[in-house]
Amino acid sequence: MQLVCALADVPVGEGVRITTVTPPIAVFRTEDDDVYAIDDTCTHQDASLADGWLEDCWVECPLHASRFDLRTGRVDQPPAKRPVRVHAATVRDDGIWVELSDEVPHLPPGVTFEAR
Repeated sequence: MQLVCALADVPVGEGVRITTVTPPIAVFRTEDDDVYAIDDTCTHQDASLADGWLEDCWVECPLHASRFDLRTGRVDQPPAKRPVRVHAATVRDDGIWVELSDEVPHLPPGVTFEAR
């Protein structure tokens, strides 16, 4: 696991884009104060999910309204058709620690990220 940010960096009910990993991830803190981490890029088009709308355990893409389940990565409506990767996230010592998934990311057409 790696420390990606402080818990205080993620306001309740919002998400934050983390660019210190490749591809970038989004860390969310729900109204219930649960913390989740998923790939930040929508699988339909290059949009940051951290900029989306968070409700319960779902984030809605800010471009075309596809919603992704923060627990499973599943998408519930078009235009996105593929899920995002989910990463194990935990809070320890006021920090958010993430274990990155070893699955292949589902990036939108034309989007690539170079490994750091």
